[in-house]
Amino acid sequence: MHPIFSKLTGSAMVVALAGFTMVSAAQAEKITLHGASQFDEKHAFTRLMRKFEQLTRLYYSGDDELEFIMHLNSELGLEKDYVAYMNQGLSVDYAVASPSHMSTFSKLATVLDPPMLYRDAGHWSKVLSGDVLQPVVDDIYKRADILLLGYGGGGIRHLIVNKPVTNMAEIKNVPIRVMGAPIQTKLFDAFGMSPNVIAYSEVYNAIQTGVIDAAENEAAGIRQMKFYEVGPNISLTAHSITVRPLAFSGKTLRRLPEDLQAAIIQAGKDAGTYGRVIELTEGQGIMKEMEDSGKLKTVMFTEREKLIAAATPVLKDYFKEVGAADLYDAIQAVK
Repeated sequence: MHPIFSKLTGSAMVVALAGFTMVSAAQAEKITLHGASQFDEKHAFTRLMRKFEQLTRLYYSGDDELEFIMHLNSELGLEKDYVAYMNQGLSVDYAVASPSHMSTFSKLATVLDPPMLYRDAGHWSKVLSGDVLQPVVDDIYKRADILLLGYGGGGIRHLIVNKPVTNMAEIKNVPIRVMGAPIQTKLFDAFGMSPNVIAYSEVYNAIQTGVIDAAENEAAGIRQMKFYEVGPNISLTAHSITVRPLAFSGKTLRRLPEDLQAAIIQAGKDAGTYGRVIELTEGQGIMKEMEDSGKLKTVMFTEREKLIAAATPVLKDYFKEVGAADLYDAIQAVK
């Protein structure tokens, strides 16, 4: 049995805490759980959570009535807000969120998907399907009181450039926008590029005005933000494969009946697998659709092994810095 399970005791009562409501056993018991998404029903993250809801109902054999309420299109804010709510046990019980938003509580959260950590999609899938990342799960649960149930994601990130680049010489000193995490700056600097931390909402304008010549993103992000209009050359570096955990509030989970806790944990794991498959496969289709319609042109990056060689010492140092040197070795040992 999972160590976080705790048994509910006592007579009929009403609990209205942590974003869910449970009506007493004297009546028809009802448990309401709240999810949140920045996106609409079509997005892979929302569909993952809908699958989670479906599977929880399927796996739960108790007498309680389950109600799931999904707050779509950033109704309850952004992913960073969902993480804060889950930590506090308020408003949001479950959500898909980037690991970077959990790094406020756990430094280990940042090791889930830095560039060049995974050799390819097969390696990424095997790592996420096993228990290698359990130390990260345990640390986030301990420090943030948020349990990672399963792993979505699967967006393969490539370079978005205003000119074709196919090798290390051609990306040398190219100004590129990177996310704010220090490991991102260190890695793109190791690639020989010139990294600049710029807000995501400013990337399009920054490329258009020549502040930077490149950015990086997966197919869905390129389409949504229309980056192809200013960076029509997509260099297929596949330098990063995203990991987007399905997270659940620990405060909520501990208040639920044990059999429902078990159903939630299993449903979260299985829904994560579902989410990875749809995002990984649909990303390929989105990129092809944009290229076929003439919006962008993809070019092969011929020296990806040199990107890996440049990233390896940086990643090793970073994992050591956050006290997870053994975890890096364990991830790389997965075959």
